[in-house]
Amino acid sequence: MPSARIYQPSKEASQSGLARTKVWILEFDQTGPRETDPLMGWTGSGDMLQQVKLEFETREEAVAYATRAGISYRVEEPHKTVVRKGLSYSDNFKFNRTAPWTH
Repeated sequence: MPSARIYQPSKEASQSGLARTKVWILEFDQTGPRETDPLMGWTGSGDMLQQVKLEFETREEAVAYATRAGISYRVEEPHKTVVRKGLSYSDNFKFNRTAPWTH
């Protein structure tokens, strides 16, 4: 019986947008160890489920699919996003700063 994890992907570190972070992904776990090819040194596996990632609109859809297909699963809840207060460059030079000027 395959096992899988259901999660919501985090925001890309190199991108500022939130595209593709609202979907839920069902990703299968690795069932066996990876093998190293003796000639080339590449790593590989015969497990084809490692390459499968299924996308769902909601968490409930992903859980329903896993139970319907007989897949044991674990749900990883997403971390809460921290909303940062936007500051402008001119705020560094205001006279009513709370922190003292260091230069």
